[in-house]
Amino acid sequence: MLFPIQGITFRPTKSQQFRLQTLNNFVPPTLQQIREEYQQAFKKYDGLRRTPPIDISFYPYVGINHTIRIRDGSVYVRIGEICRQMPLTAHRGLAHVLVAKLYRRKATAEMRRLYSAYIDRPEIRELATDMKRERGRKVVTTSEGDHYDLDSMFAALNARYFRNRVKKPTLTWSARKTYRILGHHDATHGVIAISRSLDSKSVPRFVVEYVVFHEMLHIVHPTKTDANGRRLNHTPAFRRDEQKYIHFNAAERWIEQNVRLLKREAKKRT
Repeated sequence: MLFPIQGITFRPTKSQQFRLQTLNNFVPPTLQQIREEYQQAFKKYDGLRRTPPIDISFYPYVGINHTIRIRDGSVYVRIGEICRQMPLTAHRGLAHVLVAKLYRRKATAEMRRLYSAYIDRPEIRELATDMKRERGRKVVTTSEGDHYDLDSMFAALNARYFRNRVKKPTLTWSARKTYRILGHHDATHGVIAISRSLDSKSVPRFVVEYVVFHEMLHIVHPTKTDANGRRLNHTPAFRRDEQKYIHFNAAERWIEQNVRLLKREAKKRT
């Protein structure tokens, strides 16, 4: 589940408000109608068919984010402002997706499709990107670490594998050490962030290079949407190019065998 980004308040511009209002030529559902969808979802996923008190509201998250949490026996659902004009059928799908997660289950393909049919619309994705660009916050620290320099690493990889054709983004070590996500390419802000856990003498250089190389491939092979509306971050072409890295197998093997080491690094003070 996603959580609100601290310190960010989104207020749509006049043009964005107009786009939100005109995306669907219909009267949006009321909070009561949306609440009834969540009540039905709880009846489906709760073994005793219980329906707890449910508080529904829209929240100025940046992008397409939503949260659901239980506190003192009540359920609090915060739906991203970008979905205020979403039709009731899509709210039904989102209700099943969120409630199913509370019970560690997965919503049916039909319910997921009802929701994704709305949020995967080009105009919604474009609006979400605008919101992130205008109000989003990307923490940029430095490309020069204690052991590895990302700028020089990017330049060497760009020359060797891409003939210097990849436009250089902002390169940064992450603000905190992480081990679940070792790298991230943010196309909206033009940033490649690498986990600070890798900036260690215990991590071979070829492993760090591999993670940077992987994120560079996200620039070369942007996310695509298939015929079913699914977003493809790692296309077959992406996977083929990924294996061109000279130490591909060794890097994959090292990461797989050193998860505990990376976890220890992540737990150290930054």
